[in-house]
Amino acid sequence: MRLEAPARRIVALYGAFNEILVEMGLGGRIVARTVADEDLPEVAALPAIGTHMRPNLEMVLGVKPDLVLQMSARAGASEPVEALRRHGVPVAEFNPGSFAELFATIQAVGTLTGEPEAAGALVARMRARLEGVARCLDGAGARPKVFFEVRAQPLLAAGAGGIVDDVIRRAGGANAVSEAQRLVRLGEEALYGLDPDVYVVQRGPMNEAPQPLDRRPLLAALRAVRQGRVLEVDERLFSRPGPRSALAVEALARFLYPERMKECQLQ
Repeated sequence: MRLEAPARRIVALYGAFNEILVEMGLGGRIVARTVADEDLPEVAALPAIGTHMRPNLEMVLGVKPDLVLQMSARAGASEPVEALRRHGVPVAEFNPGSFAELFATIQAVGTLTGEPEAAGALVARMRARLEGVARCLDGAGARPKVFFEVRAQPLLAAGAGGIVDDVIRRAGGANAVSEAQRLVRLGEEALYGLDPDVYVVQRGPMNEAPQPLDRRPLLAALRAVRQGRVLEVDERLFSRPGPRSALAVEALARFLYPERMKECQLQ
């Protein structure tokens, strides 16, 4: 992609890009938001142009963006992207599935906005947090096996192909699900066979009201449940690749290694 000038009127169809722009000090360039991004104070007052997957094309065109940012992980997201491109709107798509890819995405946003130094500074801050956790966990020993529930019904787990897997690894754990996909569908019987040391449940749009594990007949027998090694987390913090992904690593590391993390001073 080549822009005639650095982007100054930006619409992000995926909330993490708004967070990236705000953390880069470029919140003033965002001209609209999706209905899911009202919790970010810097964009809450902006016009809402629909959802991540189904933005209102006329509303997007109405705010006259010179750049639209989209997450390309899901096939349905390509339809509005192609429609915007047919109208001459530049659309940049990204699909970060690891911290390395996330850092590359942030640097690309820095290039498109003409702010590479701001992007570099954000990446440096995130790297510093990750390095701090790594120092705290140095020599921690065997990694606990972590199962990450993306959705309860039908059961959907985080596989080895997405940002959650990298969060688990950097927090000192090992993903109980080894399949290379980002999302892995499996039955409760298969989960029982994995018998993880730790069970993480995300709560958010994909898993709005997960039933407590001790009320799920088969899952109640899991070692993690019996031993109280269950952690409920915010979907937007753990599953949305963005500036807060480093905070997700810190939060999970504190759960997995409470004493070690308590004794270690993070910046």
